[in-house]
Amino acid sequence: MPKPQATIYDIAALVGVNASTVSRALSRPGRVSAATQRRIEDAARELDYHVNTVARAVKTGRLQTIGLLVPDIAYAVYQDILRGAERAAREVDYVVLVGEEFRSAQAELDWARRVRAAVDGVILASPRIPDARIREFAGDKPTVVVNRVLNGVPSVVPDVAPGVRAAVVRAAELGHRRLLYIPGVGSSWMSRSRWDILEAAGAEAGIEAVSAPPGMPSRRRGAELADDVLASGCSLVIAFNDLIAIGLLQELQDRSVPVPERLSIVGFDNIRGSDFTSPRLATIGAPLNEAGGQAVRMLLARIEGSTDRGTAADDGGPGAPSYGLATVFHERGSLGPA
Repeated sequence: MPKPQATIYDIAALVGVNASTVSRALSRPGRVSAATQRRIEDAARELDYHVNTVARAVKTGRLQTIGLLVPDIAYAVYQDILRGAERAAREVDYVVLVGEEFRSAQAELDWARRVRAAVDGVILASPRIPDARIREFAGDKPTVVVNRVLNGVPSVVPDVAPGVRAAVVRAAELGHRRLLYIPGVGSSWMSRSRWDILEAAGAEAGIEAVSAPPGMPSRRRGAELADDVLASGCSLVIAFNDLIAIGLLQELQDRSVPVPERLSIVGFDNIRGSDFTSPRLATIGAPLNEAGGQAVRMLLARIEGSTDRGTAADDGGPGAPSYGLATVFHERGSLGPA
């Protein structure tokens, strides 16, 4: 016969405190004395106590679960966001339900709607869903967006300007006067934002910036654009992400086109492995672990402050974006004199 699951009343009896004290200690550490906290935690381990999530959800209306949607779980950027989110969620006894959806904006929205009843709130990383649909969804469920600014919905957006300006200023010092930007997909808010900042930074530094057509942010695309890049007359390429940059770099190496002697290449995101190339890839990176953690903390604030519906503002106030996560330019061997 299975052993009955231990309850907070069993812990209370073993420690000699009220069940309410046990509840406070296990749900919000720090609300009881350190000595009592240790005794309760020791007793919980001794009794092999586990939280009854179903009972807690019935009592509190909370599932202690967050949904996190990313477009591509294999890409290191989203792995970093996920790690930061899971770490922050774990600190408050939440779990993260991860979804991957790269097919379309409609598929992203379908995923969010499917998990809505199974989570307390949702984080959308680099979503392609139209603004109006995200606002509508956020009106029913607490929602935070990462890598995109959307009035009325809280967002975490790395500050791209510092890293871009540092890269462009350094390129100007090395004699570059014309650069080519390889964007991501046309529906990517972040890709458009990076282009706007890059174009402005180029104008300030005396560098003409031109853009290639939008497309998939993949190594394959970087390789396929090699002919267009070489024909562009640009001495510098800045790619939307490191994957595009690495694909271009490898294709040029296969053609015996020297980098950076013939062409300098700069990526974005500083993914793990970007410095494994030869030459090592210069790149603009952001603290994405911190972005994931910040997104969870913002979402929890919405969850704690909400009742039956989300509290997405429509005036840009509480929904104003959270910056403060500055990008950094990592100068490496793929950037050289023009």
